Amino acid sequence: MTPAALKKFLLSLPAATVNVQWVEDEVYKVGGKMFAVTWLKGDSVTFKAADDSFEILTQIDGIIPAPYLARAKWVKLDRASRLSDADLKGYLKRSHALVAAGLPKKTQRELFGEKGLG
Repeated sequence: MTPAALKKFLLSLPAATVNVQWVEDEVYKVGGKMFAVTWLKGDSVTFKAADDSFEILTQIDGIIPAPYLARAKWVKLDRASRLSDADLKGYLKRSHALVAAGLPKKTQRELFGEKGLG
């Protein structure tokens, strides 16, 4: 997945926003909480993973526990192409959902409607 396609996909997720932080990182958030990070000068991507996915992903060459975020089960791909586009999109959707589920119910309703996340 190209960096442009990755950005477009991340911003297509419900209530997703992006801003540049730490000089060279695009930080994608939902409800003010980050769910993915990309690097402006390359195609690496970092995201939150479910516990079982964290264990699976970190066994793949080029995917490591994310520096500073590993204990919260974040992974870093040295390049987005470490996973197929379909798999990467699935993991990113899951990251978005995990972070959104941790938001206060009021925030969920504000972002996703009266039913919240369902």
